[in-house]
Amino acid sequence: MLGKTGTYYWEKLRKDIDWKLLVFLLLFLNVKLAIKIPAIVLIYILQFDFKMGFRLKNSRLPLFYPIAIIIAVVNGLLNLHAENTNYLLVWLTGIGFWVLCILAIHQIKLVVERNTVEVIHRTIVVFFIINAAFSLFNLLAIILQIHNINPYTYQGEYQKYFIGTGDYIKGITFDTSNTNAILNAIGVVYFLDKKKPLLLLMCMGTLLLTCSNFVNIVLLLILLVLFIFKSTRDQKSLIVACLLLLVVFMVKISPQNNEYVLQTFKYSFFKENKPIQTANTSPQITPPKQVLTPEQQKQNMARLYLDSVGAILARTRKVAVIKGSKPLIIVGAGRIALPVADINSAPYQSSTATPPEQVPLVNFINTHKTALPISGEDIYAPKAPGKVLGMLQTFDYFCAHPATIALGTGMGNFSSKLAFKATGLGVSGGYPAKYVYINPAFMATHLDIYLNFFSKRAGFHSLTNSPFSVYDQVTAEYGVLGLLALFIYYFGFFASQYQLLTYGIPLLFLLAAVFFVDYWFEQLSIVPFFELLLFLNIKEGSLIRSRK
Repeated sequence: MLGKTGTYYWEKLRKDIDWKLLVFLLLFLNVKLAIKIPAIVLIYILQFDFKMGFRLKNSRLPLFYPIAIIIAVVNGLLNLHAENTNYLLVWLTGIGFWVLCILAIHQIKLVVERNTVEVIHRTIVVFFIINAAFSLFNLLAIILQIHNINPYTYQGEYQKYFIGTGDYIKGITFDTSNTNAILNAIGVVYFLDKKKPLLLLMCMGTLLLTCSNFVNIVLLLILLVLFIFKSTRDQKSLIVACLLLLVVFMVKISPQNNEYVLQTFKYSFFKENKPIQTANTSPQITPPKQVLTPEQQKQNMARLYLDSVGAILARTRKVAVIKGSKPLIIVGAGRIALPVADINSAPYQSSTATPPEQVPLVNFINTHKTALPISGEDIYAPKAPGKVLGMLQTFDYFCAHPATIALGTGMGNFSSKLAFKATGLGVSGGYPAKYVYINPAFMATHLDIYLNFFSKRAGFHSLTNSPFSVYDQVTAEYGVLGLLALFIYYFGFFASQYQLLTYGIPLLFLLAAVFFVDYWFEQLSIVPFFELLLFLNIKEGSLIRSRK
């Protein structure tokens, strides 16, 4: 009897969820390329099909992918010279990334074509539940390590966590916390449309744990637009609930984070252009307020906050210390309390030691000072955030080299994860030392910007200072033709189905926004998930239209 019952529920579970899709998502979205490639091989073994369906008219898949490969091949033939033998591996690796993108989107499209909407929906639900569980595990591991219920206000261990706690909430992908944040922002939009309050709040809560200010702001804008123009009464209530969660988290859980956002914004866009010491990575002790870096502002904010708490406690109780090997504290009513830690001691301040991952960056700067116009200077006053400087560098390069405007500089030559990876500095993953390749234009521009900000203290390591961007990558390395292909044959491919889309429209705006902050096509993480939901929404719209 028990055997028959178990078999029944197993068969029901097997039919309710697409296990091939679930396993593929869990493996392919993992940060390690060594796991992504076997995931692709496995899904093609289980679901063998190579009929991509690329056509000039009514293409089954976005034509942007083959166009990017064609531009890359042309540029590769122009850049593969005898003196650049190491570039061959860079070029082949870049082609490999685009091939993986095509193989992934083809399988995702097959899954949507061959499954019912309900099965795919339940599979997506299971994925988000697993991701939330892993994210919660990340948080619990930190709490158990520091013995503090709220690591977002915990200053110990040289402020290893504190405001940066969200960086450790990586979820099932084990990628950056930004990846986890974007996936959960997708979940918020999706479950809002499906009117699934528990799943919506689960995704919103997980998103907040990552402390991704950029994603929070973008999602907030999207929710406000939906609240005003496209939502039912129930959905408006859910949007309000999400906003309340955000407010509670910023005020009660991580009160310093909202101040840090404001200070970083002011520092990035409204600061005075005063020189700063770029070679010295130690924090200033008492600099004037107008030249404080975001990291120093965090330290001052935390010190003032904790000192004010200590002052209030000192006024409300009389403290007497009993002499002995382990001093105890007697409060006013005679109750004995344990002594509290000294928040001004070294373990409660940011460490001044250079982290191991930054040592190669510092050494590289010291070795190539003459080739690095920004990071090679001992004193440099940044005129804008690193991301803005990167875009200006691309524009200036095109003005100086108009021949590259049409097709760009070629893969790995100016702005891409591949270019950073090929430096062998450990940025964006490892790379064989004997095949290191650094294009001189890349070294003097985007690599220089990255080294300038990310060889310093953690306060400089923000999205605003990273030159990473899909738009910059496509423009710089694939030219104006590549950028047009991105808008016409990628965004246009999905946007052309706008009459069938519901949650797909805000997802497209979310995707367009996050393309500013990283090289997401090369990351092979959030883009396939976006594509899954967009294809699913198109199928849902087609089914609704066919019933009318």
